[in-house]
Amino acid sequence: MIPADIWGSTAIVGVGETDYVRGSDRHICDLILDASVEAIADAGLSPSDVNGVIPPPGYMSTEEIAANLGIPDVAYHVSVPMGGASPTASLQSATMAIACGVADTVLVCMGWNGYSALRPKADKPPSRRQMNTGPMGETVRNAYAPYGLMSAAQHYSLYLRRYVEMYNVPEEAAAAVAMACRNHAHLNDKALMRGRPLTLEDYRESPYIAEPLRKFDCCVETDCATAVVVTSLERARDLAHPAVVYLGGAEGHPSPADEIASRDNILELGIHRAAPRAFERAGVTPHDIDVLEIYDCFTYVVLLQLEALGYAEPGGAADFVADGNIELGGKHPMNTHGGLLSQGHCWGLNHVVEATRQIRGAAGKAQVENAELALVTGYGDFGDGSVAILGVDR
Repeated sequence: MIPADIWGSTAIVGVGETDYVRGSDRHICDLILDASVEAIADAGLSPSDVNGVIPPPGYMSTEEIAANLGIPDVAYHVSVPMGGASPTASLQSATMAIACGVADTVLVCMGWNGYSALRPKADKPPSRRQMNTGPMGETVRNAYAPYGLMSAAQHYSLYLRRYVEMYNVPEEAAAAVAMACRNHAHLNDKALMRGRPLTLEDYRESPYIAEPLRKFDCCVETDCATAVVVTSLERARDLAHPAVVYLGGAEGHPSPADEIASRDNILELGIHRAAPRAFERAGVTPHDIDVLEIYDCFTYVVLLQLEALGYAEPGGAADFVADGNIELGGKHPMNTHGGLLSQGHCWGLNHVVEATRQIRGAAGKAQVENAELALVTGYGDFGDGSVAILGVDR
């Protein structure tokens, strides 16, 4: 049994992020270090104040991060290999370490060369890239790739097509997600797709990648890095910014987690299991939330998550995202930074950065008025899920 007083005992005190670009000339390790330095400075701390590190799985080790940042004593580190669910789930691990007295201040960082690693340059050696050697990787190599299923869009289409056909989900619902993210990206100076409008006609004319996924249903590929610093709420109150309290969170995994087609219910994902735990731990309900930052690798995955979170019945997310409900000014503003679909793909830690800024009241033109509660989801591999609920310090 997890002690109840762990929830609400820690806070995010620093955030950092690089630009979101295609074809960076900088090594991914440099980007990760830049974001980490910015997050530590944003907290009003120095590297010597950090004694816990949760690194990007497969991209950079704790030892490299500590050596390059000048962290003198790492008392705790852990890897959280859940794909895009990793960064949000890492907040839970950081909280447990701090609450147990294993670490005082934990750096959570993420970064990758999600564009340039797939497009090596003739005059430069290949940059570091994560290699998936876990159970999911074995499934892809042995069961999916021989039948032509090579990309995430193809893998996910196995259950997203089922979702669309079972509930007659209109493509206008997916378009609403894509357009909301694009509209919000115009307000974000760091967003890759800032200044590139997206209309419903543009969406409908975009080609299919793997039905039901069109081009604009898919997140953008970017080179980027982000980082956050977590410490105890008591210590956070003496630092540079108002504390953004980690009220509660959870992770969840589908069954089986390493394969899609053999599941009893192909539409039951990790987020269905994580969401009830997270809301109970934070002591709030879905409709208490002011800002949603939903992991948007694909638009239809957002719709599924909204249903799993309790915002709609199965198949009902199309109504939830209609009529500007998820736009700024709507009842449930979502992905106010542009999300993975239009800001950039940093495995969802950029969602945590944006949620932190919203609770601080520092989100600029995208600020949601009187934002006191923000919800972030992570989504990775074949449906692993994570949830974090952040709030103001009361």
